[in-house]
Amino acid sequence: MFRPLAAATTAALIMLGLTALPASASPEAALPEAAAPRPAKPAPNAPQVAAAAQTLTWTADDRIDAYASAPTTATPGETTIVFENSEATGNTTFMTHTLTFDTSTPGYNHDVPVNITANPLDANGGRWEQTVNLTPGKYLFHCTVPGHSTMKGELIVSAGGDDTTPPTVTARITGEQNADGAYLGSATATLEATDAGSGVGTVEYQLDGGAWTAYTAPVTVNTVGDHMLHYRATDNAGNTSPEGMESFTVVEDGGGEDTTPPEVGAEITGERDAEGRFLGTATITVTATDVGSGVELVEYEIDDTGFKPYTAPVQVTAVGDHAVQYRATDAAGNASETGSTPFSIVEGGGGEDTTPPEVTAEVTGEQDGDGNYVDAAVVTVSATDAGSGVDSVEYKLDSGEWTAYSAPVTVNAPGDHVLAYRATDVAGNTSPEGSESFSVVEQDTTAPTASATVVGEQDPDGNFLGSAVVTVTAEDEGSGVDTIEYSLDGGEWTVYTAAVQVREPGEHTFAYRASDLAGNVSEEGSESFTVVADPDQDVTPPSVSAMVTGNQDSGWNYLDNATVTLTALDLDSGVALVEYKLDDGDWAEYTAPLQVGAGEHTVWYRATDNAGNTSVEQSGSFRVIEVSTDQCPDSDTRDTVWIGSENTYVPNKDTGDGCTISDLIAQDDDYPTHTAFVRHVRQVTNGLVTEGLLTSTQRDIIVRAATRSDVGISSAAV
Repeated sequence: MFRPLAAATTAALIMLGLTALPASASPEAALPEAAAPRPAKPAPNAPQVAAAAQTLTWTADDRIDAYASAPTTATPGETTIVFENSEATGNTTFMTHTLTFDTSTPGYNHDVPVNITANPLDANGGRWEQTVNLTPGKYLFHCTVPGHSTMKGELIVSAGGDDTTPPTVTARITGEQNADGAYLGSATATLEATDAGSGVGTVEYQLDGGAWTAYTAPVTVNTVGDHMLHYRATDNAGNTSPEGMESFTVVEDGGGEDTTPPEVGAEITGERDAEGRFLGTATITVTATDVGSGVELVEYEIDDTGFKPYTAPVQVTAVGDHAVQYRATDAAGNASETGSTPFSIVEGGGGEDTTPPEVTAEVTGEQDGDGNYVDAAVVTVSATDAGSGVDSVEYKLDSGEWTAYSAPVTVNAPGDHVLAYRATDVAGNTSPEGSESFSVVEQDTTAPTASATVVGEQDPDGNFLGSAVVTVTAEDEGSGVDTIEYSLDGGEWTVYTAAVQVREPGEHTFAYRASDLAGNVSEEGSESFTVVADPDQDVTPPSVSAMVTGNQDSGWNYLDNATVTLTALDLDSGVALVEYKLDDGDWAEYTAPLQVGAGEHTVWYRATDNAGNTSVEQSGSFRVIEVSTDQCPDSDTRDTVWIGSENTYVPNKDTGDGCTISDLIAQDDDYPTHTAFVRHVRQVTNGLVTEGLLTSTQRDIIVRAATRSDVGISSAAV
């Protein structure tokens, strides 16, 4: 059974398979052996050496989803890599991070062995340097600590040349959020674009379907409701990035639920007589708006016939007195009051509608110099009727039958064509037939062009060490590329979907071809290369450790639940997979700390690196017992957490032993200073985030409220 590291009333940290530390041990000694700084790195007092041509700096903080800062571009040559993960960069929880350059993912450079582990409590205070030689291309960097998989990015090293690569552009939405992730009062969108070639020329954004606008500074959105931000960037060579998109919601400041129903109204239009009665036809249009959660449903009812969903204007032609009722419901379930508008219809205009509809057609598509449509032509028919309204639209292609028109007609058969069209209104009037003549020329007969490149680390003889990565590209200016295929060493043709990594030592021939949408197939191309064994190939498995945390009694039993956290490190190829098995269960991938309930438990764990090396299976046992005693009989049971006179609007949850979050914050206790109170609040809320009782956003809200409070100030003054 594991032995505890702390008293029963505090969270205990247990290293599975490791010896417990004495109470006098320094925090630095608590780091797992595999996470200790590598001695090869220079000590703080090492002799000064000549500076490299450029210095690139990465920083990390308390986040586990992204580096605090990271470069995106560089130039080739000698470079000083700096990785700092310290209190100065915002790491206040003493969390370990790594800066690791990927050495296996196809499409990236694999010639820089950067794998730096840093912690604010290590020998260098979390700041390490390494000198490397960067080569043109792309490097993928990431953090290998389990649970930190989204801490990654790309470093583009450019040696110049014609720029054909569009910029990389990203968006970041920030602001105070509620428990549902909605932004309180406003959200700020920040766009960042980089281009390793000619440089970024312009950055643009489009908010909620509006016009594209030049981005010059972060955009603040304070309109309540759902929003969608599109963004793109163009470099100085004219290359434009694919559009990116971020969606988010802004609610009223304070984070309360939407309790305001939509606003709804109706407009009735049509030709009228002198007394305001509609002649022959009345058209009803219902509109609804909601600045909170948004309109979910609009309904209408005519003359007590039952409510129906409203989707488009409604025409009423029955002579007599009528009334339309209408209502709307928003996404939060708030329903408007029912509105009602009366109207009357009389026989129209002293006679029936005798005017046929007006109907037109438009032909679109790519055309050659003679006006012929290349591969296909699209015919769109439109009809209007100011009287009784359009009833039907029909078309006839060449010598075919009349057919009901419901959507644009695509004609892709080569030759001359005539498309006739007509429309009929509700009163039975049919328009004269119209027609459009056009020609479609022969379809694409030109095959695509395909090419392949082979990359990887090579020896002086040009052989690829360990593996070679083959990338195939194809272009077609006609109908477009349909499929790319490849055959390795005379094997079957296989559809190409991503870069192919060849690891088998020996001589290889990689054949490839491409087909376009018109069925034209390119000539077969091929690349020949040799793969040899890499003398520096990673044969060392990762190191893996486990930690159990939770409240314990005097018998070292965990009370109510325990949290198992696994950590793995690999200084060569990097960690690919961490697995665990709890009790008699199956092996499963580890992605987040495990919450374990009452009972006798054994957890098994192992890790595998990107080179396929798997660590020896390890295990540890512990016991969790249920606790029924209410630890806080005089509990603060308010619905939300209050700090002084400030309501944080964070739900005041029961933490599992009868104590609420407010009880643990204990703002009524005596604190020697205000700083001591804020530090206590930070420690408590960090633990609640680890236990899943608070989100990181909720923790930050509570800590900020504690900072603004006056708890501990009067004591310090005395």
